[in-house]
Amino acid sequence: MGSGETSPTMVTLHRELVAHLGGDADAVILETPYGFQVNRDDISNRAREYFRRSVSLATVVAPDSGADAPSSGAPGHGGADKVRDLVRRADWVFSGPGSPSYALNRWNTLRLGEILCERVSRGHGVTVMASAAACTVGFAALPVYEVYKAGHPPAWLTGLDLLGVLGLPVAVIPHYDNAEGGTHDTRFCYLGEPRLAALEHELPDESAVLGIDEHTAVIIDLGTSLVRVWGRGVMTIRRRGASVLVPGGTTLPVEQLRDLVAGTQPAVVPLPRRPAETDEGAGAARHAATAGTGGAATLQEAVAAAELRFDSAQEARDARTMAEAAVELESVIAAWSADMEEDQGGEWARTVLHGMIRRLAQAAGRGLSEPEHTLGRILMPLLGLRRRLRADGAYDLADELREALAAGGVRLTDTAESSQWRWEETDDQQTGTRPQA
Repeated sequence: MGSGETSPTMVTLHRELVAHLGGDADAVILETPYGFQVNRDDISNRAREYFRRSVSLATVVAPDSGADAPSSGAPGHGGADKVRDLVRRADWVFSGPGSPSYALNRWNTLRLGEILCERVSRGHGVTVMASAAACTVGFAALPVYEVYKAGHPPAWLTGLDLLGVLGLPVAVIPHYDNAEGGTHDTRFCYLGEPRLAALEHELPDESAVLGIDEHTAVIIDLGTSLVRVWGRGVMTIRRRGASVLVPGGTTLPVEQLRDLVAGTQPAVVPLPRRPAETDEGAGAARHAATAGTGGAATLQEAVAAAELRFDSAQEARDARTMAEAAVELESVIAAWSADMEEDQGGEWARTVLHGMIRRLAQAAGRGLSEPEHTLGRILMPLLGLRRRLRADGAYDLADELREALAAGGVRLTDTAESSQWRWEETDDQQTGTRPQA
């Protein structure tokens, strides 16, 4: 998975993968990529809650044995042998965000890399590697933190080479279409074009870069030897700057993917060339990927859509829709709260929501004071005029004035001593009653 592994966009795919196992599955979360972080327990708890709530999957956490404290949901600290056995026997193994270089170092030390390779070679269960963990599955791996955050010269690390078992000599790069940089190039998992081009020259001729866009997955079915691209983006096979794009919704044989990696002619099935937007399978995948998120595939997109809806409703003086937009945004934030990624904008989303509530409160305050401070000032002289008309016997004109006020939502009740007005309640109005002498 390129990103979004514990976001609403991937719920449908996770359910499909778990259903593939049938029945109760032994499910393990490998905390290693983020095992060095002081908030690792919080990350693990959010991941476990995501899979429990969204996928109906009970999980345990396989701890990073180098950590200084037990992790929530961990099977206990019985040493590396216990963790290796847990991962080897699990029906479903998941690993996600963090540091690829840290994960590789720990997995090599604990010999967990051997266990993961063995799972793939014997076709056992489901192994989900996402974000930082996805960086490790090729024969070469990208040290993202060191290059992007610490300024180290770009260089490949030795990866786990899980895909080498399938004859795919690739360097996997998730977050391939990342655009967080705005004014600077953060594609290719924050590398940018110049650094990726330099690194490509260090790869063997028979190998390639395999890029996976954000909120996109590449599923390799070992039983059928088929590769499927799922989600909003594409899989890219890049050799020396030349790229072949495989859109979401495409299924192709593993043999054809091998040919693309090697740079030979695609075999067996011609590669679809139509864009993902017009591909029926890609459209279905995209719909599934965005189900339950208001059509948005990222939290940022969902927040932007909610804010636009709120702004439009405020301009149209539509209080009901303003409130609905705020409530829906709160639901979206809750749905994304389990996301393990640290840069998904949760605090920013809450800031936007709080701003909506304040703006709605201001509009409500004006609305609540409307009868007293606006209509009341207008009606005082009008009701005085109506009393004089009635006193002078001009009842027709007094009735016309009553009807004109009624057309504007003001209802009058006459008594022997005075008249009372009532502002009729509608969908977007408050009701108030004020006596007039």
